[in-house]
Amino acid sequence: MNAPDLSQSLWRKSTHSGGDEGNCVEIANLNGRIAFRDSKNPAAGHLALTRENFAALLARLTAQP
Repeated sequence: MNAPDLSQSLWRKSTHSGGDEGNCVEIANLNGRIAFRDSKNPAAGHLALTRENFAALLARLTAQP
C-alpha cells in the first residue's frame, strides 16, 4: 500500500489544544479518512482511521474520566 501524499493536506489544530498544556493534536480529512498527528512533531507520522472508527475512538475517549 502506498503512503498518501500529505503535502496538500489541510491540517487543523484541535480546538481542545492550546496554551502550554503540551497536548497538541492536528486532524485532517484524507479522502474519507480522518488522520491525526502530534502538532509539535508532524514529521513523526500520523494515524488515519475511517470516519466510523474515528467516531468510535472519540466516543471511547470522552467516556473515560
